[in-house]
Amino acid sequence: MSGGVWTVIFGIVAAGLFIFQPEWRLRGLRLALGIAFFLELFYIIGHYLSGWPFPTPLAVVQLFIVAALGVGLGAIFSRVWPIPPQKGFERIIRTLLISIPSLGLGIGLQMLLQGEQPTQALYLVFTLAAWLGSGFTVRQEEKK
Repeated sequence: MSGGVWTVIFGIVAAGLFIFQPEWRLRGLRLALGIAFFLELFYIIGHYLSGWPFPTPLAVVQLFIVAALGVGLGAIFSRVWPIPPQKGFERIIRTLLISIPSLGLGIGLQMLLQGEQPTQALYLVFTLAAWLGSGFTVRQEEKK
């Protein structure tokens, strides 16, 4: 299957994530749009300054879909293991446990969406979005 077919499939999955999770729908969409907008600006500036390929409309959609899927993965992870209120070793371990697997998943997404000649670093976008999305739920301290 080509990258366009996978883009449609993952777009439907991303839309489903945000439709069926109403408690973080607006916050998650804002975060995914912000990440995608910043990266589009980054790639457009890179085109004019460094000669990178100009982002096509398909690449723009793929960046948004990957950002939305990453935020969705992070939000699901934050439900399973909410971020602790205090800084410390638990936050470091939690960050590693979301970042390392999401990097591998992001590489797989990039291979499916852009093939062997990628024009954007979608795997890093996915990892960054998953890490930022994992801060949605903060664990409440128990009162003694």
